[in-house]
Amino acid sequence: MSSHEQQAQTLVEALPYIQKYTGKTVVIKYGGNAMTSDTLRRSVMTDIVLLNLVGIRVVVVHGGGPEISAMLKMIGHESHFVDGLRYTDTTTMDVVQAILCGKVNKDLVAQLNRLGGKAVGLCGLDGELFQAVRLDEKYGLVGRITGVNPQTVENALKTGYTPVVSTVAQGVDSDTSYNINADTAAAKLAEALGAEKLILLTDVRGLLRDPKDESTLIHVVRTEEVPSLVAEGVISGGMIPKLQCCVDAIHGGVERVHILDGRIPHSILIELLSDEGIGTMMKKEDSTL
Repeated sequence: MSSHEQQAQTLVEALPYIQKYTGKTVVIKYGGNAMTSDTLRRSVMTDIVLLNLVGIRVVVVHGGGPEISAMLKMIGHESHFVDGLRYTDTTTMDVVQAILCGKVNKDLVAQLNRLGGKAVGLCGLDGELFQAVRLDEKYGLVGRITGVNPQTVENALKTGYTPVVSTVAQGVDSDTSYNINADTAAAKLAEALGAEKLILLTDVRGLLRDPKDESTLIHVVRTEEVPSLVAEGVISGGMIPKLQCCVDAIHGGVERVHILDGRIPHSILIELLSDEGIGTMMKKEDSTL
């Protein structure tokens, strides 16, 4: 088969998926290697522009841990982590807000626009998008989302823009901003928008039965299987809160949640618009594939 025929075949294969998802909302949580590598970042941004052009309503939710750590180091303020969460004192919160809502957010918006997209940057403070209370004193100014007002995101989508959302929330129990886990924020926003899919880009293949063996990838997980997989130790460490976010999103009405390897170029397109399907997909117990 010639390269032209292969290209045509790829487009033909994508057509039913484009028809299925056009007009639907997909929330992508963007972070990890896919964010720090220039090549992978460009591939993710290109995927988002293409999805938007074929009528899929894409919302990007991003973190920015490495950039926050770099800025804290630059100002001589040490990073501390408690149970895997960044301890956020007042100085750290100022840096989180400046880096996430400012530099990281606007860099992503600019790159999407340069690639032919129509992006607009938002943070959880805009239109009270994310409202939160303090999670626990031991984490400092880390918040637990208590409310989502998706109106600003909906307005952007209705006018053809791709909203790029940073995960800083407005405190409702105190006059402060809160640092929010990006997986949780993406899941809560996907629920509030009635999204068809939530995609979490990570630095692993997906959920592995044996963490040392990538060939043991679990392709499909039903929500009811999660507790036993935790008990068996298959889901452990940082995967526990990530999978809990997925379960919450499904229970909140999101049709499908995918954990994808952001180290694979164009992993979003491969997952959404091809027969191949990569990573781990979570679905409700009672729904069909």
